Amino acid sequence: MPQTQTTPSAPAPASAGSVDALIEEVLAGGEDHERADAPSRGDGSGLPASRPVATSVFWIHHGTRLAGGDITYLNQYVLVRVGGSFGGCAFEAGEIDPAVCRDASGTPLDVLLREAPRPLRIAALDAHLSETRPHRVAAAAGDAEPVTLPAGPPEVRAKARDAAIAGLLDLPAGAEVGLIGVVNPLVAAIRERGGEPLLCDFNLKTTQWGDPVTDDMHAVLDRADAVVATGMTLGNGSFDTILERCRSRGVPLIVYAQSGSAVARAFLGSGVTALSAEPFPFSQFSADETVLYRYRTGRGA
Repeated sequence: MPQTQTTPSAPAPASAGSVDALIEEVLAGGEDHERADAPSRGDGSGLPASRPVATSVFWIHHGTRLAGGDITYLNQYVLVRVGGSFGGCAFEAGEIDPAVCRDASGTPLDVLLREAPRPLRIAALDAHLSETRPHRVAAAAGDAEPVTLPAGPPEVRAKARDAAIAGLLDLPAGAEVGLIGVVNPLVAAIRERGGEPLLCDFNLKTTQWGDPVTDDMHAVLDRADAVVATGMTLGNGSFDTILERCRSRGVPLIVYAQSGSAVARAFLGSGVTALSAEPFPFSQFSADETVLYRYRTGRGA
């Protein structure tokens, strides 16, 4: 259902056309980053010549079952801390061993960006781009809208988060919305806005209401009037495919990102039309108020 667009317009996009190209752009831009006139948008700025390191690397595994549901969500994250910022990326079970905390902590970022497993590369890139321009700084400049999630139990916070994500949709009633990365509260939030969800997930077969979930994202991408995709697609390598398909079809792409929120931001206006960016600590790791940041391009999502 249409809504008034009050979310601030996004900054200009990075020149990179893919995630790997963005990493190469960052690696190649170290000297440029030191110039006084170098961009500080967090969407492709190079590594500083001081060669920053990953001070800390975290491996997190948790499960969640929301009240009233019959699905236990199992998630694994690798996190990288650089200075005052964290970068994060979800990964599939068994993809990264907890020993990564010992092996990668203290490693220069450029080494991680070149040699680490893909989720750790994304987390390192996210940490760098977040440190270059934190989401709170983008909000202070009017480039992002901060949304405070209320304190409370997981069900309350998840519903508020997913309502904020669905609020980035601006489509007529009955529009088909591809959802790649399924969580039940977001399915409900899309329906509340009049959308008809087309569901894709590699780990779920049905929602709590019995809606079928496919593992074939191409069937969803070929049909949807708009696509909402999780940031985990950055870690499993499917983001570039989703990005290119939405570009070629001219349909809006909304990303809801805990994984790689600053990485997804780099593609605003270059395939990504809107973004819900949730930096660490993610909503499920706190019962207190936390903030996510909504970005959108000048065109409606």
